[in-house]
Amino acid sequence: MAASDMGIDLGTTNILVYVKGKGIVIKEPSVVAYDKDNDRIKAYGEEARQMIGRTPGNMVAIRPLRQGGISDYTVTEKLLKHFIQKAMGRKAFRKPRISVCVPSGITEIERKAVEEATYQAGARDVVIVDGPVASAIGAGIDITKPCGNLIVDIGGGTTDVAVVSLGGTVVSQFIKIAGETFDEAITRYVRKNHSLFVDEKTAEDIKIKIGTAFKHPSVETMEVTGRNVITGLPKTITLSSEEVRLSIKDATTQIVETVHSVLEKTPPELAADIADRGIVMTGGGALLGGLEELIEGRTGINTMTAEDPAFAVAVGTGRYQELMEQLGK
Repeated sequence: MAASDMGIDLGTTNILVYVKGKGIVIKEPSVVAYDKDNDRIKAYGEEARQMIGRTPGNMVAIRPLRQGGISDYTVTEKLLKHFIQKAMGRKAFRKPRISVCVPSGITEIERKAVEEATYQAGARDVVIVDGPVASAIGAGIDITKPCGNLIVDIGGGTTDVAVVSLGGTVVSQFIKIAGETFDEAITRYVRKNHSLFVDEKTAEDIKIKIGTAFKHPSVETMEVTGRNVITGLPKTITLSSEEVRLSIKDATTQIVETVHSVLEKTPPELAADIADRGIVMTGGGALLGGLEELIEGRTGINTMTAEDPAFAVAVGTGRYQELMEQLGK
């Protein structure tokens, strides 16, 4: 069996692996469970996430990617290796060509480290792909044309805003505000205004169920259970979508301002293309309700979310090499 080309979205929150001909084969949290006593990794991904907070004190969760950078090389390498081998299966004789998409905030040294780790993990050939380019391909945009497209990729740790044309990035800016920032803001709000401790999983549920970035006439509510800050006992409150909107307002405003600032730096010809074609959002964070309206309200440009935004980067990374061959690069 020949090994297929593979695309990896190495995200702060999740790691996704796309295999040519099969689609997305792995989507798991970028986290490992580490046993301090024996100095070894006990579990990866979903299995590691299940252990967090439910295991003895010698087990700690390590997230090797923080806010778009790599905080732990060794663990990142092991994480990559684990998932590449899991995706390849036992039967591959030939080593795969692997494209890896990395957060745009990482340094040249970190890029090299990812490349090295991917070779170590069994790749025959490694290409590092820019996030916005991968997002654009995954969103179904033809990036081989000299036409400007504005991509807003909201991941777990960073938001990338970029104008992509002819297979490359023309103007871009990234901020360390994204999906996890929303979760943290919700956690803080609930603690401050309702004296309730909630874990990150609960905060994420709140965001998914009633989270919104835009003021709607109809307000949704949800019951939230956590630990009372004062008594330490379980307590349930009712939270409204309007409260969630206010809690994440700082974060959403900064994302919108970044889009605005990228538009200001865009060359006029490309800006005209964007006004025609609209703004495309990708990344798991793009699933937050009301973001389209918020960006549209600030820029006056039609804004839409890609189909399956959370998978766009991985799919685009997987298809990148084929497209570059078409472009003759």
